[in-house]
Amino acid sequence: MSATVITNIATLVTNDPSLRDSDPLGLVRDAAVVIEGDRVVWTGEASKAPATDNRVDAGGRAVLPGFVDSHSHLVFAGDRTEEFNARMSGRPYSAGGIRTTVAATRAASDAELEATLTRYLAEALRQGTTTFETKSGYGLTVEDEARALRLAARHTDEVTYLGAHVVAPEYADDPAGYVALVTGEMLNACAPHARWIDVFCEQGAFDGDQARAVLTAGKAKGLHPRIHANQLSYGPGVQLAVELDAASADHCTHLTDADVDALANSATVATLLPGAEFSTRAAWPDARRLLDAGATVALSTDCNPGSSFTSSMPFCIALAVRDMGMTPDEAVRAATAGGAAALRRTDVGRLVPGAYADLMLLDAPSHVHLAYRPGVPLVAGVWRRGVREV
Repeated sequence: MSATVITNIATLVTNDPSLRDSDPLGLVRDAAVVIEGDRVVWTGEASKAPATDNRVDAGGRAVLPGFVDSHSHLVFAGDRTEEFNARMSGRPYSAGGIRTTVAATRAASDAELEATLTRYLAEALRQGTTTFETKSGYGLTVEDEARALRLAARHTDEVTYLGAHVVAPEYADDPAGYVALVTGEMLNACAPHARWIDVFCEQGAFDGDQARAVLTAGKAKGLHPRIHANQLSYGPGVQLAVELDAASADHCTHLTDADVDALANSATVATLLPGAEFSTRAAWPDARRLLDAGATVALSTDCNPGSSFTSSMPFCIALAVRDMGMTPDEAVRAATAGGAAALRRTDVGRLVPGAYADLMLLDAPSHVHLAYRPGVPLVAGVWRRGVREV
């Protein structure tokens, strides 16, 4: 098996824990990375790199791990342009708009749904995302939820069953009946195609007791919990996430001191989704508060047609630095190693021997440029599993 060295790297972000005493990113300057097959086999100073069959000159640019987008909703049809336009004209955001996408998704063919999915995956890849999670949640019938997961599973291992996105319109007058469906027949059909189970625990969606029932049923079927928590209001979502050892509590916009302490003293990652706040003109999550308390923080796009229609992790990094109290180093780590932690992965989100060779080359000498030059397409190359794809 031939090896490739990427050398002449100005700054290399490794996220290597053994190199983090001086900075949160395990930075190596004047660096090189050696790839063999689909794995990283060596990182360090370029002058010490072993001989390889192939050589790529980074030209004094920065190299980072590929972004790990741990929260997205990419199996859908239609868009919600009119809703966005109305919201930007003063109408507040609420959970109910999801039903518009449900109607379009149910009416779409498998081919149409998969074409949309692959379109946005390619868009994300061009911006440096090499690992992504995506959810069902726009079908809300047994058949439509199962097909969404089957389609997603063709493109990622990180598939999440979100039958409990909102109550299906057919059950508007019988939410208990819908929870019974989500935890019964629908779960049985969906569990074979998913790794995770999620629930939107929020006013207008599912309360704490309903969310507990959904996640507990999923755990009994071998699915690990994650949860939409505390996005629109204070609520029980974060505490429930910690109680059930959820991999992540996502949004985390409205937190009490007890919520922050619970996250800081657990393995549950606080996944922040600044695209949603940007697109709904909502209050920003306080990342500084979480980080100072010792919580693990991830950044993700929440790419969906209603409340965060972006696939750009660089954009989310810039928002997090500008409006959420994160340093550029913290935001980059949250978008790489933080996302990996939210998926309970150690083989992505870092560039260390044994990890997947998922990495990006920036047309800039430092990762700081992701926040310093917002909106500029800085990703000049992307390798996924050792193969250059961009």
